[in-house]
Amino acid sequence: MSATATADAGHHEEHHGIGGHLLPSDPSVGLATSGKIGMWIFLLSDAFSFGGLLLAYGILRGGSSVWHHEGEPSLGINFTAGLTFLLICSSVTMVMAVANAAEGNKSKVTMWLALTALGGALFLTGQFQEYFGIWSEGLTHEGLHFGHSSYASTFYLITSFHGAHVFSGTLYILITTLRNARGKADANEIEILGLFWHFVDLIWILVFTFVYLL
Repeated sequence: MSATATADAGHHEEHHGIGGHLLPSDPSVGLATSGKIGMWIFLLSDAFSFGGLLLAYGILRGGSSVWHHEGEPSLGINFTAGLTFLLICSSVTMVMAVANAAEGNKSKVTMWLALTALGGALFLTGQFQEYFGIWSEGLTHEGLHFGHSSYASTFYLITSFHGAHVFSGTLYILITTLRNARGKADANEIEILGLFWHFVDLIWILVFTFVYLL
């Protein structure tokens, strides 16, 4: 085989050799798997959903003469700031999982993914505490009820919609953790999972800023 043919064969393997899912080099997407492109399309459409909710929140709040109705509690910023920090930490553990997946260290990938799932589960526990109370009274006990005001309705709708993403993301992580432990998940699959989880974390920072801080 000539040197040119050998180089062409190696170049072809570089484009198509990782799990057999790589698409040909394209000026628009470059070297990307079909799964990664699909995840980016999903995240883009999901971003529009969150954008619509936050836009509606801004319109309702800007048009309301009274935003807080009498008897409705204020949101606990300090507690939710702790949950935000927890979710940011889970993004760090996901970065470590992706990095170890690229190096082929499956045992460490399993560990970092498990820690990421734990962060998601703790965040959901904290959100349940905020809504309904576990070790202390939640917002529903303090008088914040869905449908009683735009303030209450937008809060529960936006945060629970994000909570649904955290819940599905945590299940996604647990399933991928099991697949990785059994040697069935490759680095590309871990990276696609990371894209989803980082998106969920980024969206929460926006929700926390608009709903809690502003």
